[in-house]
Amino acid sequence: MEFDLAFIWAGIIAFAVLTYVILDGFDLGVGILFPMSRDSGERGVMMNTIAPVWDGNETWLVLGGGGLFAVFPLAYSVIMPALYMPIILMLLALVFRGVAFEYRWRTERWRKVWDCAFFGGSLVAGFMQGVALGALVQGIKVVGRTYAGGWWDWLSPFSVLTGIAVLAGYALLGATWLNYKTTGELQQKMRRLARPLAAVTLGFIGIVSALTPFLDPVYFQRWFNLPGSLFSVVVPSLVALAAWQLWKGLSHGDDLRPFLAALSLFVLGFIGIGISFYPHIVPPSLTIWQAAAPDSSLSFTLVGTVVLIPMILAYTAYAYWVFRGKVRAGEGYH
Repeated sequence: MEFDLAFIWAGIIAFAVLTYVILDGFDLGVGILFPMSRDSGERGVMMNTIAPVWDGNETWLVLGGGGLFAVFPLAYSVIMPALYMPIILMLLALVFRGVAFEYRWRTERWRKVWDCAFFGGSLVAGFMQGVALGALVQGIKVVGRTYAGGWWDWLSPFSVLTGIAVLAGYALLGATWLNYKTTGELQQKMRRLARPLAAVTLGFIGIVSALTPFLDPVYFQRWFNLPGSLFSVVVPSLVALAAWQLWKGLSHGDDLRPFLAALSLFVLGFIGIGISFYPHIVPPSLTIWQAAAPDSSLSFTLVGTVVLIPMILAYTAYAYWVFRGKVRAGEGYH
């Protein structure tokens, strides 16, 4: 394994993307679960659980996308044309969702409209993230140093499957987050809802994991030839352990354990994708080193990043600490 600047930067980008998924995933999940609420009061409580942190969570999306542009410009120039449509739709949905989040509190007459906008923005953003992931996993056609595929290559049965899978997973994160942050009838409702969502999410994990090795011979060899075949035992075992902890936590009425277990499922899924991809950053054609900027650029940007990431982690942790505890009806941060 080459441990150099390109490898370090690939790890930083992967960390930023994973952090975005696990942090913004649960607040997108809260939006996806909006139709499950009883009334405007419950929707208000649901939104107030994420009000102090939702916009800060999206910092990691900016870091991941900006970092890709700065340090892997070739990968950026290939991925963007391949995924223009899902990425643009995702960004528009996130913007519309953010506007709905702010405007909902400032009107009574149009509140239902903004509730629908919040739900729709969360749904579209989550689905498009899954579609983009599926399109990347199934491979991007590259000739020379440019994207050589068609406008609709991103849309396939596999990418639609991963889009629906991500929606189910985000809904599970949202349900376990609300179980952790709320009380009373809303908490009980989310605890009951988390059980079928967990089953659906695990089903999708199993289907996607079974299909992925057959998308490319490299994936198959990596998972079923030594030493990669060891991961075929370790990763599913850890997924089973996380699922058991999730189910046990829900059954025992725990607040935090189901949420941490649901996050673990996403982390393990991300690790599985990393095992399939490495050393490629644009499968199946471009490796990390082929797509990287010159070492002088990598070292220059790394200096600022080494300072920036601990600062982001510190203020994020502080925000979660300050706004810890349960959110109840009539309380909020708006």
